[in-house]
Amino acid sequence: MDITAAYTDLYQITMAQVYFVTKPNGRAVFDYYFRHNPFGSGYSIFAGLEDVLDILDSLKFSDSDISYLKEKGFENEFLEYLKNFSFKGNIRSSKEGDVVFPNRPILQVEANIIEAQIIETLLLNILNFQTLIATKASRIRYSAKDAILLDMGLRRAHATGGYYASRAAAIGGFDSTSNVKAAEDYSIPSTGTMAHAFIQSYNNELEAFRDFARIRPENCVLLIDTYNTLKIGLPNAITVAKEMEERGDKLFGIRLDSGDLAYLSKKARAVLDAAGLQYVKIVVSNQLDEIVIKSLKEQHAPIDVFGVGTNLVTGRPDAALDGVYKLSEFNDAPRIKLSENIIKVSLPFKKQVYRMLDADGMFYGADAVAIYSEGEVSQMEHPFDITKQIDISELEKEPLLELVMEHGKRVAPARTVTEISKYSQSRLDKLPVEYKRFHNPHIYKIGLSSKLKNERNNLINQHKS
Repeated sequence: MDITAAYTDLYQITMAQVYFVTKPNGRAVFDYYFRHNPFGSGYSIFAGLEDVLDILDSLKFSDSDISYLKEKGFENEFLEYLKNFSFKGNIRSSKEGDVVFPNRPILQVEANIIEAQIIETLLLNILNFQTLIATKASRIRYSAKDAILLDMGLRRAHATGGYYASRAAAIGGFDSTSNVKAAEDYSIPSTGTMAHAFIQSYNNELEAFRDFARIRPENCVLLIDTYNTLKIGLPNAITVAKEMEERGDKLFGIRLDSGDLAYLSKKARAVLDAAGLQYVKIVVSNQLDEIVIKSLKEQHAPIDVFGVGTNLVTGRPDAALDGVYKLSEFNDAPRIKLSENIIKVSLPFKKQVYRMLDADGMFYGADAVAIYSEGEVSQMEHPFDITKQIDISELEKEPLLELVMEHGKRVAPARTVTEISKYSQSRLDKLPVEYKRFHNPHIYKIGLSSKLKNERNNLINQHKS
């Protein structure tokens, strides 16, 4: 699918037409952030930025887009503007792969309000989904420890979402993917095994294994649970492994795709070792997620490779990240959105976010949001509780929002998926373990500078009166 500027919601274009007539030169600042970590997690992994920048760099309305919008009743003068549309604004963002938390700006768009509004849906669509999947992948990586992780979820993904899911999974810590197109485009290692249908197409399993190992000896993995895992599949795999040794090849692994994976892997490991095949790895699949893998690890299951599919690429059980895009400044004046639900009250002004680091360089457990033009921030205040403040004057502060696009052109160097993944792991290494646990993780504090909190409260009172 070619992504053009029509990859948006209709209301973005209808609002843009009104802006075109009434506010053609209006300058806006929008914040992208989310309100809750998915999966009950103590953190999220920001993903999708490189794809967004690549798309914005050449985003246009096609001739067919213009024709369609003309049919929808948009006026000719506005359509002429759309014919020459391109994004010419600035974007400041957290680095892709960074550890991020709710209710603080992750990315900031500063542009003509028409441009900023038209790109909203595209930006939310990509960042919300990839951040969701990268976070799921990171949690699975945390459970799997040093085991190899294979993304094999394309067939269960939500259509072409599987393409971006494979990218996000690699950022979150997966080693390889079965998704050939994503592997090709994003330079992700590609791996695969075999299906039960391959074995069923032969009159007996042994001949199927022999043909596969002979024609595809490199990284050969044999699926052993088609008929009987321990009595038929495993003995046949051992026979083929020995024949491969005689030819100077080595069987990479056997795969278990059903049954009690802890029990079967222990039994298979013992039989393989007794046959002198200690090097043959055990690969497992079948509805895995971070909880199941954690349980298998706690049972000391001798599993070397986890193939994860449905639960990874669909982001089960949450399925979506609640990322939002809110106007915070227009024509240099602060803007705020009020709500009866205090968590939905937006933060005004163009802003910067600072991460506190302790003396050891670890994350202190707090990010402070400040007005962009502020100088040194010495105190961080709870967004709504007047009794809670933290003195941050002696802590090292790392500014998180960096200029990545200026006047519609990328200014940040492109980064590969591998580079982003390594960066993400380095950031996770700085996050204390209390925030990574699956049950009742510590809540990472997000606070406001005193000036931002006072100005926000003034705006709230002004609108209420």
